[in-house]
Amino acid sequence: MKRIIYLFICVLAISCNKDLGKLPENAKVDGNTIISQSTSEIALNGVYYRFANVDASTNTTGWFEHEVPPGMFAGYLGYGFGADPGEENDYSNSGYADVHWATSYSLINAANGVIEGVTALSDKMFTNNRKNEILAEARFMRAYGHFKLLSFYAQWFDLSSAYGVLLRENFITLTNIAKKRSTVAESYASVLTDLDDAIANAPAVNKNIYVTRWAAMALKMRVLMSHAETADYTTVISLADSIILNSGYTLENNTKDIFYTKALTSEEVILGIQPEQNQETYYYNLSHQYYPGASGLYVAKDELKTLLQDDPRSSWMIGPVNAYGGYYFLKYIAVGNNPSIVSETAYAFRLSEVYLLKAEAIVRSGGSLADARAILKTIMGHAGVTDFSSIDNATTQDEMLMQVYLEITRNLVGEDGQEWMALLRLPLAIVQQLRPTITDKIRYILPIPHVEFVSNPAIGDQNPGYQK
Repeated sequence: MKRIIYLFICVLAISCNKDLGKLPENAKVDGNTIISQSTSEIALNGVYYRFANVDASTNTTGWFEHEVPPGMFAGYLGYGFGADPGEENDYSNSGYADVHWATSYSLINAANGVIEGVTALSDKMFTNNRKNEILAEARFMRAYGHFKLLSFYAQWFDLSSAYGVLLRENFITLTNIAKKRSTVAESYASVLTDLDDAIANAPAVNKNIYVTRWAAMALKMRVLMSHAETADYTTVISLADSIILNSGYTLENNTKDIFYTKALTSEEVILGIQPEQNQETYYYNLSHQYYPGASGLYVAKDELKTLLQDDPRSSWMIGPVNAYGGYYFLKYIAVGNNPSIVSETAYAFRLSEVYLLKAEAIVRSGGSLADARAILKTIMGHAGVTDFSSIDNATTQDEMLMQVYLEITRNLVGEDGQEWMALLRLPLAIVQQLRPTITDKIRYILPIPHVEFVSNPAIGDQNPGYQK
């Protein structure tokens, strides 16, 4: 008998929410069931909608949580109408402490629904290798969600820690909501298992709004940089070389063109977020929150302006002072421009990050500083930089590691949280020099939302330093 999977989404850790739980209108099937290849594809489309965090009421994607809060925590972005406590790494009083919780679990549960539903179908119902590809794409999304949670709500920096992720590897029903959080080691193992499957089985060629094996490799690179065992760096370098040499992606000649003219047509974009139809006409879209400021205003702080001083990117990323403090953050939209499909496009993975993580892995593994230096010059050159004196003057491992971190921030700020994670990979003493409000590693992660303990008392303890 065919197993039927009902794809309503009840986000654990909060009460069932009919808006989060509803499949998008163009991703419905009769009975919301997975019974064939075509319904599997439609259900997978629903997973991508959750990845893009589409708001059905406004028909807009919601990539704000990936672009803004991590930059706030790292000290480079801020709220223009008055600072949020998260900008001082005071997460207990921040409006962004639960920023990734509900959306990540919504994504994970949708992916689990596809995995269970598609697995139950006969291989004969699918053409060629499509069954394995669908499963691989869904497993990538589950890994992405779990790693996002690991990065923000678990002690990812301590492999011996019991404070890992609440892993959800089965579709949620009313009978299995109660579950204890896993250890950090178990959390990494789950994410890496899913990514290895995605690397082996995801399509090699796909539109860059869908998962490919190359996107899975790029995500595995991120995971291994956080995992931070000696052998991980060799693997990161190997993955980077595979992407650079074999994927077909190429660095954009002028980085600015990605954000101002090309968007998803750029051959550098490995995985991006496509805006919904007519999203640019919605007044309260994210572009309008950057400039000129609609209901909210998200700005560049002095730290970012200082970092970009004498860098050609400053001319198009940092705008004039706004009336409430900070500077207009113009990475996505220029002064005086109206929102467009280009300005509303978001980016999960670009090839520049692959190069930069390779450079970091080379330095951390004790490899050639000259090789890392060459990579930094390549990436900075594509952004229009011609003065490489700071790179040339970095002659020790620690100095080169700092230069890699600074370029990750300059290049990837406001995209998918990599400026924040790169900061936290530095030694604690250096983190505290750069960000004095991070007084200890408690402030590396956020508190688990209180409602989770109400809905799922079995989860266990709150993160150290916080109250339930």
